[in-house]
Amino acid sequence: MSTMKQKLLLGILLIFSIKSFSQDSKFSLELNYPLTVGDNFIGKNYNGIIDLGVKYRFVNLEFLNIGASLNGGILKNSKDDGFQPIDVTVFAIQPRIFAELDIESLTKFHPSIGLGYTFMNFRTSGIDGFNFSNPNSSSSSQTENGINLNLGLVYDITKKLFVQVQYDLIKIGVEDGVPDTSYNTNITILKFGFGLRI
Repeated sequence: MSTMKQKLLLGILLIFSIKSFSQDSKFSLELNYPLTVGDNFIGKNYNGIIDLGVKYRFVNLEFLNIGASLNGGILKNSKDDGFQPIDVTVFAIQPRIFAELDIESLTKFHPSIGLGYTFMNFRTSGIDGFNFSNPNSSSSSQTENGINLNLGLVYDITKKLFVQVQYDLIKIGVEDGVPDTSYNTNITILKFGFGLRI
């Protein structure tokens, strides 16, 4: 057999093996737009930039998949009042365990529920009029964290490509001196996006 035929045969075998492996793959990648909602300090003051996620399903039962996921997102303060001289960027990391229904009568829809933890790092930069030693610049970082409940719904466009909507409820703690109200402790984020099973 000539080398050209061997390479062609090897290429065809490689394509079919990758295709068969990817259909059985337990991984998926997600790209979402996070929309901050609700009467809370995030919903009133921040806009979503991007949210990226990866899921791994480690238990596949007849009607239920159980797995772990990791999302990372970016939010930016909205400066709606035009008076904020400081830029605030929030970096969120969200590890969680999830359960996803895989019902035969609803082959294209997959509702899910997840429970995890969220770490939100608030990074500030800009002009700080209250810093008398250096009033022209300021930068700092602070991390808040708390329990995360995630509800989601996936719709399969193809076997590999899907669209989804997710709702995150994050319950964070407050520092001393900060009122322990739902405005300061409950964060709600809607995520709209698509994903790819690999």
